[in-house]
Amino acid sequence: MKIVAENKRAYHDYEIIEKLEAGIVLRGNEVRAIREGKASLVGSFGKVLGGELWLINCHIGVLDEPERNRKLLVTKSELNRLIGKNQEKKLVIVALRMYFKNNVCKVEIGLCRSLKKYDKREIIKKRDLDREMTNN
Repeated sequence: MKIVAENKRAYHDYEIIEKLEAGIVLRGNEVRAIREGKASLVGSFGKVLGGELWLINCHIGVLDEPERNRKLLVTKSELNRLIGKNQEKKLVIVALRMYFKNNVCKVEIGLCRSLKKYDKREIIKKRDLDREMTNN
């Protein structure tokens, strides 16, 4: 498994509740650009439109349409579960990583809850305390 792009900002801004692997529909020149490392998941998220899951704001460095919406491939049961949790608990679908698995491009999406500013501060304090404990 070769990780091509990672959304590190998502781990800071969201509490990741559940992770899911999805295929992605790409054109040939997009696959080439991804293999060259010209992909970015910063700010990308999943959205259900017309009964299908779409990846929005994913930047892939091709000339014609770098930020077009791309369809994510998940099973119908996974999609229904995502829709239910998304509406029920006000959760967000965020793209976490893009990687190649057996020469097929996959996207790891996460069902996430947005962190408040005070939650982020608590996490930073805890991390600093743990770091000090290990250093002493």
